[in-house]
Amino acid sequence: MPIATVDPATGETLETFEQLDDVKVEARLAAAHAAFGRYRTSDFSERARLMNRAADLLEEDNAFIARTMTTEMGKPVKAARAEAAKCVKAMRWYAERAEELLADERPAQADVADSGADRAVVRYRPLGVVLAVMPWNFPLWQVVRFAAPALMAGNVGLLKHASNVPQTALYLQDLFRRAGFPEGCFQTLLVGSGAVEGILRDERIAAATLTGSEPAGRSVASIAGDEIKKTVLELGGSDPYLVLPSADVERAAATAVTARVQNNGQSCIAAKRFIVHADVYDAFRDRFVAGMRELTVGDPADEDTDVGPLATEQGRKDLEELVDNALDRGATALCGGQRPKEQERGWYYSPTVLADVTPQMRIHREEAFGPVATLYRVADLDEAVTLANDSPFGLSSNVWTRDDSDVERCVRDIQAGGVFFNGMTASHPGLPFGGVKRSGYGRELAGHGIREFCNATTVWYGPSDPGAKG
Repeated sequence: MPIATVDPATGETLETFEQLDDVKVEARLAAAHAAFGRYRTSDFSERARLMNRAADLLEEDNAFIARTMTTEMGKPVKAARAEAAKCVKAMRWYAERAEELLADERPAQADVADSGADRAVVRYRPLGVVLAVMPWNFPLWQVVRFAAPALMAGNVGLLKHASNVPQTALYLQDLFRRAGFPEGCFQTLLVGSGAVEGILRDERIAAATLTGSEPAGRSVASIAGDEIKKTVLELGGSDPYLVLPSADVERAAATAVTARVQNNGQSCIAAKRFIVHADVYDAFRDRFVAGMRELTVGDPADEDTDVGPLATEQGRKDLEELVDNALDRGATALCGGQRPKEQERGWYYSPTVLADVTPQMRIHREEAFGPVATLYRVADLDEAVTLANDSPFGLSSNVWTRDDSDVERCVRDIQAGGVFFNGMTASHPGLPFGGVKRSGYGRELAGHGIREFCNATTVWYGPSDPGAKG
């Protein structure tokens, strides 16, 4: 796949970029390795100063980088501005809290004494050079939520971004350079996916993080496992959205529209499977379908646009195949189910709701990466939870209820990295983020995320008097 900016609203190639050759990749690896040797001993106050400066610059650049993201992957410009603002928030959050999150831990004194030590602590130390393989759908946020904690922990980063967002990738490298981070602390590698294995196997790479497809995650995990290197994977999702009898149906339906079409429907944590109790099914269906029909599909640079194009032509083809497979096997399109007639250019797809979905349809098990929802009617909570778990993925989930017994049951039994009640799934710097099953492993964000790429070092101090214990 060429490294190029292709406007998904028109299909026009705007700019192409040369891939780095082996010599240039080697130079960046060497620079990263050297940078870690120096940067790892910096103190938290210095790292915080640099990170806050990067946040200030990104805040100043909001309009520019928003337009860049919109041009490269079709995100509505108002959503792009919000993404940049969210990155600023995360940078400042980690700048303020990293020292506290990585403070020495002191085991219980009874355990210290029983070990024969005078004292003991657990100290978090950075691992080294971390390779980040990142996707195009949130081209700024996905990178920053790795880079902010990794850099604040004393690691350095190498970014292999998706090949269709090169300008965003280069912007990120320049952002950290302008903020004053030492040379080599954060670099972008404009290389194709075929170069990842060689880079990951290099002994100077300490660990890797990937957000992307299941096949990509499987490949990176396999290579890293062979090299015995730490990985964090955030892969696909097909999140359930349960609406139970006590729910505020009007709010649930309005939120469901946003939850499904955020980022043009191209979000791992977008709600995709809407599982509705029979008692409220008709009321929810009517409101949800009406809301999906009312969305404005069009130019993502237009402030009034709700849903822009899909990011790639292949992505639209994949989505069409899923929908056509379901329709051919008896599903009903309550709205959408085809390309919008108003857009003759670009990779648009109409917001779609499919009912009468069965396990024989591919969309029942596969992730629909676009503005397509599947709608299910269930008889009770048992059936709702069973259907929610009938997926190879387990990233997050949404439940609408005002019944405390429903809450406890869903927290206990839904197989996911998160359960969001009476709202839609969202990531926040202070809350750990990640999934189970084929949605990956490890956690990003919060204290969990900053400690993923740290060596938890046990420091044991023996008794000063050789004859003493405790």
